[in-house]
Amino acid sequence: MKQNANLAKNYEPKAFEDRIYAEWENSGAFRAVIDRAKKPFTIVMPPPNITGQLHMGHALDQTLQDVLTRWRRMQGYCALWLPGTDHASIATEARVADDILSSEGKSKYEFGREEFLKRAWEWKRVYGGKITEQMRKLGNSCDWERERFTMDEGCNRAVREYFVKLYEKGLIYRGNRLINRCPHCGTALSDAEVEHEDKNGTYWYFRYPGADGGKDVVVATSRPETMFADVAIAVHPDDERYVSMVGSQVYIPLTDRLIPIIADTYPDPEKGTGAVKITPAHDLNDFEVGERHGLDKPSCIDENAAMTGLAEKYAGMDRFECRKAWVKELDSAGFLVKTEDKIIPLGTCYRCDTVIEPFLSEQWFVSMAELAKPAVLAAKEGRLTHVPEHFEKTYLHWLSEVHDWCISRQLWWGHRIPAWYCDVCGKLIVAPDPPDRCSACGAGELRQDEDVLDTWFSSALWPFSTLGWPDKTEDLSYFYPTTVLVTGYDIIFFWVVRMVFSGLEIMGDIPFRHVYVHGLVRDGEGRKMSKSLGNGIDPLEIIDRYGADALRFTLISGVSAGSDMRFQTEKLEGARNFANKLWNASRFVVMNLLDENGDFLPARAEASAHLADEDAWILLKTTDTAAEVTRNMENFDLSVAAQKIYELIWNEYCDWYIEFVKERLYGGDEADKTGVRLVLVSVLRDILKLLHPFMPFITEEISGFLPPEEGADSPLLINAAWPETPAPDAFRPAAARIERAKDIIRSIRNIRAETSAAPSKLLNAVIVVSSESTETLKREERHIKKLAGLAAIEYVSEKNNIPEESASAVAGGAEIFIPLDELIDYKAEFERLSKEKIRIAGDIERLGAKLANPGFTDKAPERVVNAERERLVSCKVTAAKLSERIVSLEKKLK
Repeated sequence: MKQNANLAKNYEPKAFEDRIYAEWENSGAFRAVIDRAKKPFTIVMPPPNITGQLHMGHALDQTLQDVLTRWRRMQGYCALWLPGTDHASIATEARVADDILSSEGKSKYEFGREEFLKRAWEWKRVYGGKITEQMRKLGNSCDWERERFTMDEGCNRAVREYFVKLYEKGLIYRGNRLINRCPHCGTALSDAEVEHEDKNGTYWYFRYPGADGGKDVVVATSRPETMFADVAIAVHPDDERYVSMVGSQVYIPLTDRLIPIIADTYPDPEKGTGAVKITPAHDLNDFEVGERHGLDKPSCIDENAAMTGLAEKYAGMDRFECRKAWVKELDSAGFLVKTEDKIIPLGTCYRCDTVIEPFLSEQWFVSMAELAKPAVLAAKEGRLTHVPEHFEKTYLHWLSEVHDWCISRQLWWGHRIPAWYCDVCGKLIVAPDPPDRCSACGAGELRQDEDVLDTWFSSALWPFSTLGWPDKTEDLSYFYPTTVLVTGYDIIFFWVVRMVFSGLEIMGDIPFRHVYVHGLVRDGEGRKMSKSLGNGIDPLEIIDRYGADALRFTLISGVSAGSDMRFQTEKLEGARNFANKLWNASRFVVMNLLDENGDFLPARAEASAHLADEDAWILLKTTDTAAEVTRNMENFDLSVAAQKIYELIWNEYCDWYIEFVKERLYGGDEADKTGVRLVLVSVLRDILKLLHPFMPFITEEISGFLPPEEGADSPLLINAAWPETPAPDAFRPAAARIERAKDIIRSIRNIRAETSAAPSKLLNAVIVVSSESTETLKREERHIKKLAGLAAIEYVSEKNNIPEESASAVAGGAEIFIPLDELIDYKAEFERLSKEKIRIAGDIERLGAKLANPGFTDKAPERVVNAERERLVSCKVTAAKLSERIVSLEKKLK
């Protein structure tokens, strides 16, 4: 409480944002203390990577979470927002490896696994805390005492336990299957880690010569370099073109290797030639055909995307270089029939954009069929809801077509797979802790699997591992399941689905009740922010320039669930102007709460007996808005809620109420002034509470200059109670009278603007209204006269004596007339119209000469000539009206 002082003259967020955040954190305001008498509200933060820096996507995602957390905390919930960071296997390993290479000139393999991991942990220590400090700058009210890391001791134990449980149930297995491999990152990828994009490509049609004088077969392929690993040509069993050829053989062009023609339902007779080459080691669909027919699976491309010995003279060549040379050789030999430009789906690594290579490899997999079923039911039965709802279809569609999940990665940084191999008898041992010796033969020569787990495997446990699982902790029993997950639509498959089936499998319940899905933050032109475009915007730079509150309000007011938003400087400046408006209005209020000694003047509850209509109106407007905002928040319509708060503060409180009461504040009725102060401060306090989740810094700072709130448990606004007490219905008639007065004031202001009446000129108005309504309007006459700039108002029930030349409007159930004599400076208007008449006369002369010139009318397009004729007619009509008006003004000036 900053008593005996007022707010600084200018709004400067740098002056208080860091100080206020320290006050919140030091006071324990973010700490969620379990209270069984309270409802829990829980959000687990999507953990940002330790290699990362706060970007606009983080800023939006975390602002949404903070708004919800602060709101529920003020509503009396035990609100936990649990923060943390992700170890990000691929990204961190790449950064650390690059750091070692640049500083010591060594590859990670030369460095060795143990030394490399020491360096990675040191990297985490140095850089891992940077992003959390950046999050504090944004104003995140996380429970930092519960901060977690996906590779901390507790999370690592949870991962090992989960792996073993799934393995023992037969849901994790090791198999030689086709996986997605990134040659650059040097690891397997799950399907969700592959980004698919349609690209311009080519289909090459090659002739495979028939064996023993048999028919040739023409096959189309977009990957000629994989022909070396072909094991069959497949045709549809119902394709009459090939029925007689099934069982015969063809040669792979330019080789002496024969492959059979087989019948399978996979080929589409309508596509290409209807014949498809089958390469099980390099295409998922081909792999499945190969499994059905028991075909071999030779590889012609290795783990580094180089050609193997199967490619003979092309061995060791890059796959794409081989493609060019091989196609050229086939063409020269007469095996290329034709080429066709096609749009081809291309898969790339989500981390480095390298084209992935389907690769046959021994890997660890999660069997998804059984795990997916309860995750589907959770959504269909309404236990898990998506906001917006249409994302449920995306969620269900992915689960319906999910493949087994490849979870092993050929990396060093991450959760090492808890599996050991006995070098003596070959037994595989899966256990949460390292075994001392082989359970089969007793040998002690055990070797742990070299691979680590997919980052998303540990992230899938985040909602319960962070709360203490596998132990039965009080946090876990109270805060799980969590309430809402806030996330971008781009990681629904990576993360959301996996958390759901993991939570159902381990905890027997969904990990969260709601999934709030937001879009991406794009630049002002709608483009995705990226390094290559150079259009990224650093949130910390924005905070430094405009303040965190302006950034937060810009993001929230621009977001619509599930949709991308454009980040525009104009909106940011608008949010800053809004903060400045609130600051100045609050400064005015505080100034009127203090006496000459800087002490608070009386503003007591008993002063409510002196409520005027405008007091009742603003109190009702505030509580009605609070109720609407609460409903919006409950429906996750956060931008709508923010807009309503904005309108309440800017339009109703600042532009109307403060203007209504200035005269009373400066008057001599002390009891009335006490009543005004009461309403000013109570409404200001409530609108600060409503705005606090969205703009926490400025609201906390302003709140500290207000008198202590009676019954408050804490002087900090972050701990204040959310406004939920409705104003009495008895206030509604007074509020209706004020709304009517506002309509009339707005109408008169519009008339003044349209007629360019001087702001300082006081006008006389005639209001035609029924006799019973006259008394109602007279109650608000002081407001109408003051704010509309009127000297006097005449109330009449008939329009008989209204001056003929009057400006008029209809508002509030009344007709308003203001004689033009009141509005217009006739001398100035006469001079203005005379100048306009001269200008129009010049236009008429110029257009007339132009249209009399055959050089124009004969040569110009007809539409151009007609347009000029229409302009001439219009100018003549305008000139006639100007002349009439000038004559009328001359009479008034005589």
